[in-house]
Amino acid sequence: MHFLDQSKIFLRSGAGGPGAVSFRREKFIQYGGPDGGNGGKGGDVIFRAVPGLNTLIDFRYSQHFKAKRGGHGMGRNRTGAAAEDLIIEVPVGTQVFDEEREELLADFTEEGQEVTLLEGGMGGRGNASYKTSTNRAPRQHQPGEAAQEMWVWLRLKLLADVGLLGLPNAGKSTFINAVSNARAKVGAYAFTTLVPKLGVVHHKGREFVIADIPGLIEGAADGAGIGDRFLGHIERCRVLIHLIDIAGTDPVEAMRIVEDELAAYDDELAGKPRLVVLNKVDQADDELVKAFSEELLAAGADRVFAISGMSGDGIDRLLDALLSYLPLRTSTETKAAPVLAEEETNEPAKPWNPLG
Repeated sequence: MHFLDQSKIFLRSGAGGPGAVSFRREKFIQYGGPDGGNGGKGGDVIFRAVPGLNTLIDFRYSQHFKAKRGGHGMGRNRTGAAAEDLIIEVPVGTQVFDEEREELLADFTEEGQEVTLLEGGMGGRGNASYKTSTNRAPRQHQPGEAAQEMWVWLRLKLLADVGLLGLPNAGKSTFINAVSNARAKVGAYAFTTLVPKLGVVHHKGREFVIADIPGLIEGAADGAGIGDRFLGHIERCRVLIHLIDIAGTDPVEAMRIVEDELAAYDDELAGKPRLVVLNKVDQADDELVKAFSEELLAAGADRVFAISGMSGDGIDRLLDALLSYLPLRTSTETKAAPVLAEEETNEPAKPWNPLG
């Protein structure tokens, strides 16, 4: 299954059906009079958030959505049939923007949420509705209201309680596999993770959703590496975990790089609570772990945790700390989050534009 988190689509509601011009003509009835019925209402364009979806890939292959027009009015005072509404199902977390991506038109944060984005046109009046005491045989009618149409951008922001971030190869995939039901790809090379993934964590009778995004590198805000296009998927998180490879580069420099990229992306995201985590401590001695922890605290980290995603050391203590940032919610009150599949290609994901 491919992962797609943005798409541009065309929408058009249904036009109203025209009213009819008709006169009653029956044998032995001298004064029949007008009997043209009104037109039917056109279909609305409605977006609905549904469970079980975690990608916008369907909109890559179908980009034009048009509701049907209302039925024509008919003789014998018959009103045209109203057209069915066009319901477009989207994943929970989808946002709808105008064509210029400046105005947020709808934000779907709950299952079953519906928004009518375009309304169908009202049906036109038939000539029977124009009959008066002085206008016994009206021949005027209305054609029905025109349809509404627009281009919109869909953007998906995954819903999760906790977000994982860090430099490439910091051990994020190993960590999310160790604590949740996710089955993320693990490899000894950078950018193993190409698309965001979700996993459900069960800890001490509590349950929460954790999101892993591709690693950031210096200059991601300017498009380096995979860039910062996936940071939107952790904007809704309550707390962030910043994983740092203790066996990699200087931990303080690693923290600075990610902090700078968050600030360049969005001030609100940069201000979210963060837990700094030294990962892969099974590859270092206690003195080195203590020294690096002190350096990170001196560099501005509020709390530093030492864990090993491979052996599980220190993970329970980190999960205990996460619970204090999350609402009280038992495992029976949260539905399992879907696990996002890996891309079928090894090429980094790129923004897709239906206009080329």
